[in-house]
Amino acid sequence: MEDGKSTGPKAKWWSRPTPVGATRTASDEPPALAETPLPVDAPAPPPPADAPPALSDVPAARPVTPLHEPDEYSTPPYGGPGPWAPAPPVQRPVPTPAHGTPVPPQYPGTNGAGVPVPPVPAPVPPPHSQQPQPQQPQAGPAQWLQYDPWGAPGQPLTNPGPPSGSGTGRKKGRGGSLLIGGLLLALVAGGIGGGIGAYIERNGGLTRVELPQASRDTGGRAPDSVAGIAASALPSVVTLHVSGSTESGTGTGFVLDSSGHILTNNHVVAPAGQGGRITVTFSGGETARGEVVGKDSGYDLAVVKVSGVSGLKPLPLGNSDNVRVGDPVVAIGAPFDLSNTVTSGIISAKDRPITAGGEKGDGSDISYVDALQTDAPINPGNSGGPLVDAAAHVIGINSAIRAADSSSSEEGGQAGSIGLGFAIPINQGKRVAEELINTGKATHPVIGVTLDMKYAGDGARVGAKGTGGAPAVTPGGPGAKAGIRPGDVITEVGGRRVHSGEELIVKIRAHRPGDRLELKLTRGGKDLSISLTLGSASGT
Repeated sequence: MEDGKSTGPKAKWWSRPTPVGATRTASDEPPALAETPLPVDAPAPPPPADAPPALSDVPAARPVTPLHEPDEYSTPPYGGPGPWAPAPPVQRPVPTPAHGTPVPPQYPGTNGAGVPVPPVPAPVPPPHSQQPQPQQPQAGPAQWLQYDPWGAPGQPLTNPGPPSGSGTGRKKGRGGSLLIGGLLLALVAGGIGGGIGAYIERNGGLTRVELPQASRDTGGRAPDSVAGIAASALPSVVTLHVSGSTESGTGTGFVLDSSGHILTNNHVVAPAGQGGRITVTFSGGETARGEVVGKDSGYDLAVVKVSGVSGLKPLPLGNSDNVRVGDPVVAIGAPFDLSNTVTSGIISAKDRPITAGGEKGDGSDISYVDALQTDAPINPGNSGGPLVDAAAHVIGINSAIRAADSSSSEEGGQAGSIGLGFAIPINQGKRVAEELINTGKATHPVIGVTLDMKYAGDGARVGAKGTGGAPAVTPGGPGAKAGIRPGDVITEVGGRRVHSGEELIVKIRAHRPGDRLELKLTRGGKDLSISLTLGSASGT
């Protein structure tokens, strides 16, 4: 069976498309403050007569609706006082009088520290000065000196600060100590919180959830259970990787003896040819080089030997004659190179005549098997693996499957199992394996006749002539000695009905050379019974 790997269509991943045709909205930037008219809390006093017109008298720019509704609670930054309060009026500087610039009295209130500040009296001119003082111009509206966007209402624009000796240094030192203590407390709390968070993350929360689960089972399985059978048989099953000059493949085999002989299918090792390579991989992962001891295409069996490997465990051989339909079986192999795969099923039928091969076209590679049928899943790569019974004894060698149709998969590999698998009975496999180990070749039982493979009637008809014009019945052969003639139609072998020439070959191959068979045939409309002893022919 060819090794293959199924490849499905690759998943297609989609990305979210970028929106096409999106347009940018109008800018949300507010208009410049210079273009926004601001409300005025109180009218400013009129400027002096000789003063130029104030900038506030200039007509305002085009009115623009504010971005926010006025705040009825006058909370900065949306109410007044604050950045949204009226800007102070702008005045030109006044000339400096001869005796200096008089300082207007400060307005009653508190400084920035909340300490009441008495008003400062205006300077008194010297008594001897009798010169009349010119009238000082107004220093500006009262609103300009009272406006402080960050201070409390009613305070002057500039606060002189707390009076000397008020003890602010002691308060500052106390505030610094409190700040350092707060920072240390925050660091300690952060470390504790980080440790708690890490513990919660590692352990799944403060309340750990544990789901109920059965305790670990240290006991074994019943020997006749699938798990028990697999545990017993797997150490004796191997995977074979075969490569040649033109092809390669994967199959299965099992250990026959402690000398390193391994039984498998001929079509598994066939790709190696004369100079190929066979790598044997054991269930534990160890690998060794394998060499073909002998092979036979007619039985589709081959023996490979490994050297320098110790501790081999031979797989016990059963008796395929004892198998009954419905018996449980387990198939072990490497389907699609998945080593140590175990499947289970039953014996679906016995004595199924099947033929496999024929790729060469000359019939030299066709195998004839009186097979055991099973519904245990068998796939490409299972070929050569053991089919074992409930006692973990080999009763067959997995060799062929029937697919749903004859078409090939997309990769050219064979289709998968549909529950129709076929195995060579171990009784036949044992005899062929012994001959291959001992002589390098296997013998085939024959009756010494040439069959007409184009005969479409019921039974197997003996041809009129043999290959190359030779007689259809070999002179001196088993058939000639039993009285078989050209044109006879053989209908039964050993009491079992025969419907075609292929089926007759399968039934004869199921026996050993030297076995005596009872045949029934039809000649000229009459039924005859004959007995013969099977001859021997060397296989290929």
